[in-house]
Amino acid sequence: MEVFHAHYTEHAYPMHVHEAWTLLIVDDGAVRYDLDRRERGTPHDTVSLLPPQVPHNGSPATARGFRKRVLYLDRTRLDESLIGAAVDGPDLADPLLRRRVGQLHAALANRGDELEAESRLALICERLRGHLRPRLLPRPPGTAPGVAQTLRELLDERLLQGVTLDEAAKLVHAHPAHLVRSFSAAFGIAPHQYLMARRVDRARRLLLDGRPPGEVAAAVGFYDQSHLARHFKRLMGIAPGRYARGATDRRG
Repeated sequence: MEVFHAHYTEHAYPMHVHEAWTLLIVDDGAVRYDLDRRERGTPHDTVSLLPPQVPHNGSPATARGFRKRVLYLDRTRLDESLIGAAVDGPDLADPLLRRRVGQLHAALANRGDELEAESRLALICERLRGHLRPRLLPRPPGTAPGVAQTLRELLDERLLQGVTLDEAAKLVHAHPAHLVRSFSAAFGIAPHQYLMARRVDRARRLLLDGRPPGEVAAAVGFYDQSHLARHFKRLMGIAPGRYARGATDRRG
């Protein structure tokens, strides 16, 4: 879905989510992050795979910051049944996998090498599935979704128009305070943070398609462009316009 290269020296990502799988390698420095309320990191030569819709943050673990390369993979590439295994072990010490991820980044930089990129991606996803499948555990039979899961599904459905807490409480049949506590306890992120992170994630896609920030703000549910800019910069460490210009420069 997207390739993202960045060098951060001070910016710390707050808790946020992505709708895609995040495949990350760090070329210099190191990142520390929390995933599912457990502290993680990117030791030397590992590949990190962060699953969709699972809150995480990120900050430099060294004085010089970190330089990273990221691939965002849509959810058809890896089955959602692998999400739990990825949460339990997101950092993979696999030199061959890391080398292949680096080769894929190189192939994606050259127009006309699409077949090579597709081939390398297929091998990478196959190896990722091989890492994750042995860790799968059977689900308890008859497990019903709780109010936190139901609220998350509602927020996903109302991504553009949003929903008030009182309205959500009526639809989910739970007290507003209980709803917030349950969601935060289940996912490690407050409902409003989850909604804004999903909107920023979608805004990035539209900005990369060349749409202007003002148009993007309305398209993903923000009140106006300044509303988008505030949340975008808080999450990404860069203003939407500058982010879009960087993508345009790279395409050029």
